[in-house]
Amino acid sequence: MAKFRIVGISFDHMHMGDLLRMVHEHPDAEIAGLYDPDGSKLENAAAKFGVPAERLFTDFDSCLAAGPYEMAILCSATAEHAAMTERLAAHDLHVFVEKPFAASVGDAQRMMAAMEGTGKQLVINWPLRWVESHLTAKRLIDEGMIGDLIEVHFYDGNRGPLYHLSDKVEVSLEEVERKKPTSWWYKKSSGGGALLDYLGYGATLGTWYMGGEAPLEVTCTVDQTPDIEVDQHAIAVCRYARGLSKMETRWGTFTDPWTIQPQPTCGFTFVGTEGTIASPDYASEVTVQTRAQPDVHTIRVDPLPEGESNAIEYALSCIANGKPVEGPLDPALCLTAQRIVDTAVQSAAEKRTLDLVP
Repeated sequence: MAKFRIVGISFDHMHMGDLLRMVHEHPDAEIAGLYDPDGSKLENAAAKFGVPAERLFTDFDSCLAAGPYEMAILCSATAEHAAMTERLAAHDLHVFVEKPFAASVGDAQRMMAAMEGTGKQLVINWPLRWVESHLTAKRLIDEGMIGDLIEVHFYDGNRGPLYHLSDKVEVSLEEVERKKPTSWWYKKSSGGGALLDYLGYGATLGTWYMGGEAPLEVTCTVDQTPDIEVDQHAIAVCRYARGLSKMETRWGTFTDPWTIQPQPTCGFTFVGTEGTIASPDYASEVTVQTRAQPDVHTIRVDPLPEGESNAIEYALSCIANGKPVEGPLDPALCLTAQRIVDTAVQSAAEKRTLDLVP
């Protein structure tokens, strides 16, 4: 069969390197084009994945004219997601957006509206969806191991977004501090900050674990660091009809969870009517307590299902088989999570509890 032709749009988000590697290693896909207005950002990926010069573009229109492409991977600054999706929607391709979904509910709705009627899918990728421990926890919850789920506790983050370049290349502390004043990650107008970067993880996967249920209200507070205009630490409490859940995001963890788990542990803890599950990021096992077996015991994680080893493999499989993406990649579910994020942002600004935004 002909290979899926994939175009990478913008290298603002360092996850572009990870995603391009997935495309490069997929037997039925190829990197057919790369775009960023800053041509220097294309060089590393082009060299790593053998992308020829004629497939590298610093002009958006020229890049899209060189198609056709089956799917675009969008890794622009969060505040640009809506406008970029609207531009891409006119080119008869699927749009795969790396998290976060959007800078606001309004932007998320613009993205969904742009893709409606095109016959193509809008896919929102949350990398924690591909962590085996979190998938195992979902299975155990759905099987009723801990009864009815009543609380989701999420703590996650990393040392900071500037410590890692495309494909997880490490950056020194000196380089991080040098880049902070000009980086979009540290600008409110671009959708920067730890809350927008990570709360979507907890809100999106939390909504998935909760079976799509939305909270009634949200209370959020954020840190305020001198000379930093965005938050680097946020704590949101969501009140559901069934109880309280907590979602905490942090830039400044002691270590990155994909290398060495920091303390507090990054990941999820679930409380049900009949037990609890702790699911750390990237763990080889989850820990469980139940009324029948109150001593903490471990369960080995399930391997990722065939065809779902990573986000690109899953998205292309759905496209090839004419199936919509599901769970945390589904824009409808992500929109509920975006409502949580928007309410948290507003709550932190107003310093009070707010009903969930419509």
